[in-house]
Amino acid sequence: MPKKTKAASFEDTFQRLENIVQELEDGKLSLEDNLKLFEDGIELSEYCRKQLQQAENRIKTLVKKADDSFELENLD
Repeated sequence: MPKKTKAASFEDTFQRLENIVQELEDGKLSLEDNLKLFEDGIELSEYCRKQLQQAENRIKTLVKKADDSFELENLD
């Protein structure tokens, strides 16, 4: 993953990924430049996937905690 991505927010990383897709779709770059962009895009998409997975796990934990708390309250 490019080092600049590690400190970037999910939103900034996703925006860069969208820009890469647009550049690739434009078809104005050389084969070598397209390959480099594609490689960067794969790394950025993996970073975004991991960030989304972490967010999903946090949400699941919070929902379970809230459900457990609700069940305990209803037992009283």
